[in-house]
Amino acid sequence: MPIRRNLAANLRRLVGSHPSVSAVCRGLNMNRSQFERYLQGKSLPNRATARLICDYFRIDEDELYRAPEAAASQHALLSPMHETLYENMVRGPSPAIAGGAYFTYFAVPDRPDLLMRSVTFVRRQAELVTFRRVTRWVEGHRQGGARVPGWHYGVAISRLNWIYFAAINRRQTAEPSIMAVQWAPFSEPVLVGKAFVLTGAGPACIKVIMRQEVGRIGLRQAMRMSGVVSLDDPRLDQLVASLAREG
Repeated sequence: MPIRRNLAANLRRLVGSHPSVSAVCRGLNMNRSQFERYLQGKSLPNRATARLICDYFRIDEDELYRAPEAAASQHALLSPMHETLYENMVRGPSPAIAGGAYFTYFAVPDRPDLLMRSVTFVRRQAELVTFRRVTRWVEGHRQGGARVPGWHYGVAISRLNWIYFAAINRRQTAEPSIMAVQWAPFSEPVLVGKAFVLTGAGPACIKVIMRQEVGRIGLRQAMRMSGVVSLDDPRLDQLVASLAREG
C-alpha cells in the first residue's frame, strides 16, 4: 500500500537525524521489532501509536503519511537555515573534554541536602562532541526537581573557556536543557557551573557538577545509579559533596 511505503520512507528520514534506531525505540518506549515493521512498510501504527511517534519527532500526523517527495521539498526550503544554525553551533574550538561517562550532579531546588545524579555519556568524533544524559527519580523523591525520565541528546561546544551542553529531552516532554561548565582549579578534574533545566515548578537555573567515571558504565547500570542522593551518603564522591555544600 502507498501509505505504508510513505510511512516507511518518512520514518527512515526522521530516524536518520537520531543516533540510532535503538535510541529512537528507547525514546518511544517501543519494542524494536514493532518499530522495524513500520520502517519496512509491513505494518501501520494505530492512532495512539501514531500520535506517540508524531509527538516524539515533533511533527504533524499528515507529515508522517504524506508522499516522501512532498516532505522532502518542504524540508528543502528550510535546510539552508538549519545548516547555518548547525554549522555555527558546532564550529570550533572543540571542547576540552574526553569521551566517556560522567556523573552529572544537579542541585535540587529547596533541598540543599540533596543532589540529582544523572549520567552523561560523552562521545567524540574528530572535532564534533555529542552526548546523551540519562536521568531518573528514585521512588520517594518526586518533589522539586527535574521531570522524569530524562533522555537528553545534544551537542557540546566550547566558547570563552566554558563548555556548553545543549540538548533536547527525547521523552514526551521534549524540553530543551543547557549547561555551562568549566574546569575547576583543583588537582582532581571536575567541571562546575550552572544548568537551565525544567523542574516541577517550571524552568530553573541551578548549580551543576560533572565528574568523569573512570570505569565503564552501561545503560542499565547508569539507570540504577542515577537518581536523588543525599550529601550525607558516604558513597557520594566527597569532592562533589564539598562543592555542593560550599556552592
